Amino acid sequence: MRSKRTVCAVAGALLVLTAGCTGGGGEAAPAPVSARSATGDGEADGSAAPSPSASPSASPSASARADPVSIPALIEREQTGSGLRLGRVLARTSAYTRYAVTYEANGLTVSGVMNIPEGDGPFPALVLAHGYIDPDVYVTGQGMPREHDLLARSGYVVLHVDYRNHAGSDKDPDNDVGLRLGYTEDVIGAALALRAWGRAEVDTGRIGLFGRSMGGGVVYNALVVAPGLFDAAVAHAPVSGRPEENLDHFQRPDGDPVVERIEAEHGTPGENPEFWRQVSPLTHAARAADPLQIHHGTADDTCPPRWSREAAAAFEAAGADVELRTYAGEGHTFGPRWRESMDVTMDFFARHLR
Repeated sequence: MRSKRTVCAVAGALLVLTAGCTGGGGEAAPAPVSARSATGDGEADGSAAPSPSASPSASPSASARADPVSIPALIEREQTGSGLRLGRVLARTSAYTRYAVTYEANGLTVSGVMNIPEGDGPFPALVLAHGYIDPDVYVTGQGMPREHDLLARSGYVVLHVDYRNHAGSDKDPDNDVGLRLGYTEDVIGAALALRAWGRAEVDTGRIGLFGRSMGGGVVYNALVVAPGLFDAAVAHAPVSGRPEENLDHFQRPDGDPVVERIEAEHGTPGENPEFWRQVSPLTHAARAADPLQIHHGTADDTCPPRWSREAAAAFEAAGADVELRTYAGEGHTFGPRWRESMDVTMDFFARHLR
């Protein structure tokens, strides 16, 4: 395993000693942890690339004048996460207990659910980033039930993020016009809150990220905004790494008025190409320091498979450690080969988190 895990394990041990616990009662929350302090400075359709040669902290496009709606702005901002608290028990099984949870991410309270395996910890943890569900109908923990159950039964603490504007999370009225970049902050905050938690159930030196569909795009963003925070990341059936393609594919055909508001504020790709370059994680792919595995079905008519091919090629060309797996005949949500895709996913996490 890379030396980063050792560094994170030491950092996690220090947090346990200094921060204390934050359980479901009225205990004081530990001080926020920032991404900077936590990270330090199917068929195979692609293979892992060599480790990045460029420093992951280097970002030639980040500047003090970065547009507030941009990847460079997220890079410049000190990301924080803290105050993870267990709420009521939602379910008990022979393999794990499911809790409602809340935590703080950059000043917002974010809700979610957590599955904690039975038995002696500490267990490696996975942060889950779900796909798009209308926030008006979304309920806490919705979106990846099969993954929640299987991963917890396989010995992972699973923290499913509700995102801002969802379920019991705080509201952010500018998030949609901000191209939903706030979801990236929520996921980074979840990992930081896990690292600061200080409880025996979680091994703070072994944390992975798993997203599907829109959550796969969140995975790409998190890897370039906070390189080194996660030990490994997986994206299933992800959206495009180019936000303008997502607008054109999902929102513009439905007449979503948010598209007009975004373009009134920032211009179209033709009018302001630099803005659209800077909101794409692929522009900053050289910053990615954590192994990434991408899964996509060849019959996906929701997120075209070419999006994953293009993302994998961009990360590989930038020197990132990326692998693309494709599944003949599988659609967006995966059917007969879902378990196969999850076995590959769990093998990948086992290599990097076990």
